[in-house]
Amino acid sequence: MFHDHHNNKSVSISVSDDEPDELGKMRVRARRKRKKLSHKRFLRNFLFKYWMLLIIIPAACLLIFEVSAISRKPNPNLKQVNSETITRESRHSLGNEEVHGNLNRLDPTTHVVAGVRERCLKLLPPEKLEQLDIPAEEGSSSPIDKLLYVTSESDTSFLGGNAALSQLRTEGTRFNLFTGNQTFEERDKSFEVKETTTVHCGFYSVNGGFKISDEDKSYMQACKVVVSTCAFGGGDDLYQPIGMSEASLNKVCYVAFWDEITLKAQELVERRVGENGFIGKWRVVVVRDLPFSDQRLNGKIPKMLSHRLFPQAKYSIWVDSKSQFRRDPLGVLEAVLWRPNAVLAISEHGARGSVYDESKAVVRKNKAKPEEVKVQINQYRKDGFPENKRFDGKKALCEASVIVRKHTPLTNRLMCVWFNEVVRFTSRDQLSFPYVLWRLEAFKNINMFPVCTRKDLVNSMGHIRKAKPLQG
Repeated sequence: MFHDHHNNKSVSISVSDDEPDELGKMRVRARRKRKKLSHKRFLRNFLFKYWMLLIIIPAACLLIFEVSAISRKPNPNLKQVNSETITRESRHSLGNEEVHGNLNRLDPTTHVVAGVRERCLKLLPPEKLEQLDIPAEEGSSSPIDKLLYVTSESDTSFLGGNAALSQLRTEGTRFNLFTGNQTFEERDKSFEVKETTTVHCGFYSVNGGFKISDEDKSYMQACKVVVSTCAFGGGDDLYQPIGMSEASLNKVCYVAFWDEITLKAQELVERRVGENGFIGKWRVVVVRDLPFSDQRLNGKIPKMLSHRLFPQAKYSIWVDSKSQFRRDPLGVLEAVLWRPNAVLAISEHGARGSVYDESKAVVRKNKAKPEEVKVQINQYRKDGFPENKRFDGKKALCEASVIVRKHTPLTNRLMCVWFNEVVRFTSRDQLSFPYVLWRLEAFKNINMFPVCTRKDLVNSMGHIRKAKPLQG
């Protein structure tokens, strides 16, 4: 209440509690304005400090999305396998076991070349794959015209079959009736370039082991192109090949070599050979009387001596039992042999390039006995084998889980002398391959393809279980 003293009158002005205080409103507005200015200054300072991150992070996320999309993109050059077929083949391949994550994958493997992402294995499109055929034989310029194999039908100075164990204990050698007793002088001669060359190459005697039924032999002799694998000692399962064209299905043999140990192991998981000798697309050939106690050595026979097992075949593709072959065989031949004009294609080693470095890794990882590796490496040094990691610009150390080759006298001789090296020294074939290439100076037209190409050729599963040795 205010009093007017001049008029001596009292004027009453009431202030209602419901009306806002003007001064309070001004203070609220001021606080809001300061807060708003503070937010603006914070945003401005943040953008000034971190503007590069705001650009880089979305760009990186976009790049990751694009790369993953490319890897998931279906390959237009491959025939798609429907889910029913994959499920059926998966069950057929693995029985009641859980399907491996890599099984039946057909997606391409890619790498970046000059800033552009490309497929590692450049196959022809599907319509051209269906038109592929085995090329007609042409005149050869090979320095070797004829290859002869050392054989004996009567020599009994070496023990064959599982009895090789006793010979190994008494004489310290792995040569037997299957291999013949190659001397060091004969070893040196096997590397010489002659029009007609004689070489030890397994199957020395009919009593030397690796026995195959006449029915299986008849089937194998009719093969012109073959994809082969083996599982001795029950160490691996059998994976059905995928990604084939109809042309390849009609022209290519698929042969898997088993011993009786593997046969029994597979029957235990309900995986049995049919009356026609097949499991899926594989013709299963059961081998009896294996010549070596070391199952790794027995596995080198179908791996390296396919020209002896398939005498009429013109081409062969070897696939380790730990892998699933997932490409069209004729398409692979065209891509890695015919197109680059090569007679042998094999994958480069992914980790090392020197035999001497590899020998240390083999010992360190307990892949072979140190004394055996020492004998082999000392012999290679004595022979003058260089420290070079490359021959003719190519990485010589190989990862030999996939071997693609044309059967010629030159490639057959290479596989023979390579086989003899793993019998003489260690079964680690990476150690002897560069040495063999070095000794065979005439061998030039070889395709050492990169690791990513090998990964495109197969789905890798790894070994399932340890292989059981033969009992002597």
